[in-house]
Amino acid sequence: MSLLVVGLSHRSAPVSVLERATLSVDAQIKLLQDTVAAEPAGEGAVLATCNRIELYADVDKFHAGVAELSTLLAQHSGVGLEELTPYLYVHYEDRAVHHLFSVACGLDSMVVGEGQILGQIKDSLARAQELHSAGKLLNDLFQQSLRVGKRAHSETGIDRAGQSLVTFGLQQLAAGGDVREWAGGRRALVIGAGSMSSLAAATLARAGVREVVVANRTFERAERLAQILTGADDNAVAARAVRMDAVPDELTRADVVVSCTGATGLVLTAESVAQAVEGRTGEPVDVRDSGRTAVKAPQAPTGVTAEENCPLDLAAVQGATGFSVHGEAAVAGMDAATLEQHAAWVDNGTVDRREAARRSPEADAEVIAALAATAATVGRIPERRKPEPVAVIPRPAPAMYLLDLAMPRDIDAAVHRLAGVRLVDIESLAEASADAPMASDVDQVRRIVSDEVAAFGAAQRAAHITPTVVALRTMAADVVAGEIARLDGRLPDLDERQRGEIRQAVHRVVDKLLHAPTVRVKQLAAEPGGAGYADALRTLFDLDPETVAAVSRAEDSTDKKDRPA
Repeated sequence: MSLLVVGLSHRSAPVSVLERATLSVDAQIKLLQDTVAAEPAGEGAVLATCNRIELYADVDKFHAGVAELSTLLAQHSGVGLEELTPYLYVHYEDRAVHHLFSVACGLDSMVVGEGQILGQIKDSLARAQELHSAGKLLNDLFQQSLRVGKRAHSETGIDRAGQSLVTFGLQQLAAGGDVREWAGGRRALVIGAGSMSSLAAATLARAGVREVVVANRTFERAERLAQILTGADDNAVAARAVRMDAVPDELTRADVVVSCTGATGLVLTAESVAQAVEGRTGEPVDVRDSGRTAVKAPQAPTGVTAEENCPLDLAAVQGATGFSVHGEAAVAGMDAATLEQHAAWVDNGTVDRREAARRSPEADAEVIAALAATAATVGRIPERRKPEPVAVIPRPAPAMYLLDLAMPRDIDAAVHRLAGVRLVDIESLAEASADAPMASDVDQVRRIVSDEVAAFGAAQRAAHITPTVVALRTMAADVVAGEIARLDGRLPDLDERQRGEIRQAVHRVVDKLLHAPTVRVKQLAAEPGGAGYADALRTLFDLDPETVAAVSRAEDSTDKKDRPA
C-alpha cells in the first residue's frame, strides 16, 4: 500500500470553484466511508478548510487510486468531475508526505505561517479515527505532521512571516495601518460562533473595539461566545448575543462586520448592506467604479451611437471611437466590474463606429467579457500602453468595513462596488498575500520539512521490513525448539543443567548468525528504494507470507490499543 493525496486549494483553483466545492461535516463523513469502501483504498482521511479540500488514502494502485479519489471528490463536493479535474493536484508517497508537512507548517496557507491549520489537521485526524478510516499509515502521518508543525512554530520565527487569516484580514481593512488605532472605539458585529468567528471576536477585542455583537443561528453558542468575551481577564469587552433575524438592525449600528458561517447561501446581500449604509449615512448608496468615477449600473440602451452612455472613459485613448480601436489599451487599469458594465452596454446596444465593418458588437462583448474574467483573476487588465490620466474623484473613508472569511462566501461580492463600504474576502486576501514578503524563517521551515520527510520515510520503510524480520526470528526459534526436543529424545540421560547449557548455546549461535543480517537489512530498508529487502528476506528464507501478514496485523492491533483517544 502507498500514500496518495488528491485535492484542490487556493493555489490550484479559483475562489468561484472552491466555494462550490466545499464539504459539510456530513459530506466529509460520507466521503470517508466511501473512500475506505473503494477497492484501491485501505485507509482514508479528509482535510477540509476554507481554502482547501484534500483526500488522503493508502492505496494499492496509483492510477486506479487517482481515478477513484478524484471521482469521489467530485461526487461529494457537488462539482462535476470534468469541471473539477483541471484544478486537482496529486501527490504520491514522499511528495504526499512533504505536502502535508508543508501544510501543517503554514507554508501552503493563504497567509504564510498561520497556525490555525494545525487545529484543522487535528480535527481531520480525530474524525478519521472516530470513523475507523485511519489505519497505521495515516495515524502516523497526521500525528507526525502535527509534531512537525509545532516544531516549525517553536524553532523558527515562521509566525513573523505571516499572521492568521483574521489578523491579515483586519490589516487589509485598516489599509495597512495600525489595527489597534483603526479598531479603537468601533462597534463590531461577528456573524457565526465557530472557531474562525471566535478567533475574529477575540482579535477584535484585543484590538480595542468598544463592543462586540455575536449573531449565530444557534443562539446558545452566540451567548457562550459573548460570555467568554465579557469575562476575559486580559481583554474583556462589552459583548452581547443576538439572533440571526436581528442582523439587519445590527448592521446599521456596526462599524466592522466579520462573517464566517457554514451557510451555503449568502448571509449578507448587496441590497442589505446598501440599506444599512444608507441608514447610517442618510444618503443613497451608488455603485462605484474603483475610485475613477461613481456611476450607477448602466441600463442597456438600444440604438446607441458613438460613446453615448458608455460606462468606460474612452476619451482617455486619443482618437478612439470605440472599444476595438485600441484593444486592451482602452481598458488598461480597468477593473472587472467596469468591464462587465461595458460588455452589457455593447452587447445590448447598437454601436456606430468606424470599426463596425470589421467587428460586431457581439464580438466586442465576448472580448470584453474575457477581459473581465482576466481582471477578476489578476485584479486589473495590465497596462500595455499608457493611457491618458483619468481624474480620480476623492472618496471619503468607508462608513462600514466587512471581512468575509467564509467559503463559500457569506457576503455578496457585489458589495465591492458599493460606495462607502470596504469589503475584504477570501479572494482579495489571496491577491493581497500573493506578494507578501517571505521571511528568512521560511527557509528554515523548509529545511525542517525536508528533514522530517526523510525521517518519516526512513521510519516507514524500516517498519515495513520489521514484520519480515520478526517472522524470520520466529522461524529460527521454532527450528531451535524442534532441535532441542529431538536432542532430548536422543540423550535422555542429560540432567537439567546440561540441557540448559545446550539450549543457551544453540540460541546464542542462532542469534549471532541472525544479528548482523537483520540489523543491516533494517538499515538498508530505511534508505530510499529499500522496500525490496523485505521481499529478498522472504524469498531467501522461504518465509510464509501469511506468517508475515499475521505479524503485521498483530502490530497494528497493538498500535490501535495503545493509541490515545
